[in-house]
Amino acid sequence: MATTLGMTAPAFAADDFSGRDRLRAHSQEFRKRVEKVSEGVYAAIGYSASNVTLIQAEGGSIIVDTSANPVDAKAIVEAFGDRMTHPVHAIIYTHNHPDHTGGATVFAGGDKPRIYSHKLLVTAKPDIGRGRRDGGDAFGIALPDDQFVNAGTQLEYGRVTPHTREGFLPPTQTFDGEEESLTIAGVPMQLILTPSEADENVSVWLPDRKVLIAGDVFLKTFPNIAPLRGLPTRPVEKWIASLDKLIALNADFIVPGHMGTISGADEAKDALTSYRDGIKFVYDKTMEGISKGKTPDELVQEINLPAELRQHPYLQEYYGTVAWAVRGIYSQNAGWFDGNPTHIFPLTDKERAAKLVAMAGGPAKMMEHAQASLSDGEFQWAAEQADYVIALEPQNGAAMMIKIRALRELGGRQMNATARNYYLTVAQSLENGAQDSRSK
Repeated sequence: MATTLGMTAPAFAADDFSGRDRLRAHSQEFRKRVEKVSEGVYAAIGYSASNVTLIQAEGGSIIVDTSANPVDAKAIVEAFGDRMTHPVHAIIYTHNHPDHTGGATVFAGGDKPRIYSHKLLVTAKPDIGRGRRDGGDAFGIALPDDQFVNAGTQLEYGRVTPHTREGFLPPTQTFDGEEESLTIAGVPMQLILTPSEADENVSVWLPDRKVLIAGDVFLKTFPNIAPLRGLPTRPVEKWIASLDKLIALNADFIVPGHMGTISGADEAKDALTSYRDGIKFVYDKTMEGISKGKTPDELVQEINLPAELRQHPYLQEYYGTVAWAVRGIYSQNAGWFDGNPTHIFPLTDKERAAKLVAMAGGPAKMMEHAQASLSDGEFQWAAEQADYVIALEPQNGAAMMIKIRALRELGGRQMNATARNYYLTVAQSLENGAQDSRSK
């Protein structure tokens, strides 16, 4: 079996394409349907990037989250059909992400509903991340259909209809603090602050119906604690505390922010508890490693979920990964420096490349090694060797092609959607750039 250097995440399958195949199977989570959660509660799944929940109320409806844009919202209204009646008394935003807030105008229509959120939503920063270096995109928006599978927590992120703020309506009713109890059109509920993917995330609890509408505190994938696209590491201790709050509710039904619903008290408790335990395990082990002076690279090699958690359907690494969580938690709590004085003022990438390429016998020799690595299935090492040559010779087309091929091989084997999409979009961008250069 070929070895693959530098790969630590179990989302990578070195010997076949089982990672890709598992990700394809995961796409079944996003098939279009309206699920009856409990009496008077329905969830529209797969019509947009996130779920929309309909709560039937006295003389009308309540909507929790509003999809990514007005086009998707109209499709959801049609899918709800006569289960959704007017007026819409209220719209509740679980959090500010555009895939949850982009279709409010459609659901509101001419009803002028109250719009509820936590006060933090009003001042929340846009979720934009870093620029897309070399064309890298964790959501794979520009990938051709034959390369794209899904976006981890949704079938597609703006590939067909962009996420927009055109359908956003600002909140008219906000609460400050941990919880707000209220009754809307005869429906008693609690709005519970549950920081997680978003600081302002609100989970909606319907005590009479034992229904929990969780938002993005709970998903059917290992959480994206330290997103590849360059956002701040999510507040892990607060996330754990949020899940503790939700476990204590003893819900019979759960509507996550994305993917299918859960029915049954035992399954609901197991899913929430395992999710909490998985996050807590990674956090505790990382903090323990920091206290022992270990580096993030060492901890990434050492920390894996215990078997019973690693196999749990709600902790599969389709969106986040244990390895990225370890790095994010390390940086969040111990800063950038790993304790090795060699790394205080390291060589620049170009300086290091010059010395390594010289040691290899020059660019041509390094290219021979990189090509051999490709042939041996050492795709990570091939990409790194190509990078050394490109750092010295940015226009070296042969080195660029080795990198492109290596990235395609790495991406093709990934179970993690955001990693797959990033590998493949960079490969596509680099190939287009190389073609443009040749045509001039």
